[in-house]
Amino acid sequence: MTSTTNATVTTSGDRDCHVERTFAAPRDRVWAAYTEPDLIAQWWGRGNPVDVEQWELEVGGHWRFVEHHEGGSDGFEGRFREVVPQERLVYSFEWDGMPTHASIDSVDFVDLGDGRTKIVVESLFLTTEDRDGMLGSGMEEGMNASYAALDALLTRTA
Repeated sequence: MTSTTNATVTTSGDRDCHVERTFAAPRDRVWAAYTEPDLIAQWWGRGNPVDVEQWELEVGGHWRFVEHHEGGSDGFEGRFREVVPQERLVYSFEWDGMPTHASIDSVDFVDLGDGRTKIVVESLFLTTEDRDGMLGSGMEEGMNASYAALDALLTRTA
């Protein structure tokens, strides 16, 4: 069984973005895919090659990924604010394409009790313009391509 739906992306305020997506895998496997560098590299960059240059999964720890694609490469990085194994990650997120326009992202891993896991992502941006710039950058399309690659990874590793 695989997930085939795109993530739902909504906004309720002037600086936020809310994302929900369900995966056909138990929470421990989805958590592992989000937190183990060798697995992250297989899905995070829309299925493109990704270098996990830095990965310190602890409060205050730094993370940095570089995605390589047909048009070149893009870097993403941040620092962890909260790490609750199997349940929650909170980190800053900055794309090299919009330097100094970081968001704070929280990801909750919800065990649906039937072998599926829902992730709920809340992103808070410094300004409305930052949020709108990220949404206008192709974020939703890229995120859904990455989630499709995550579905494929979860299926391969079942």
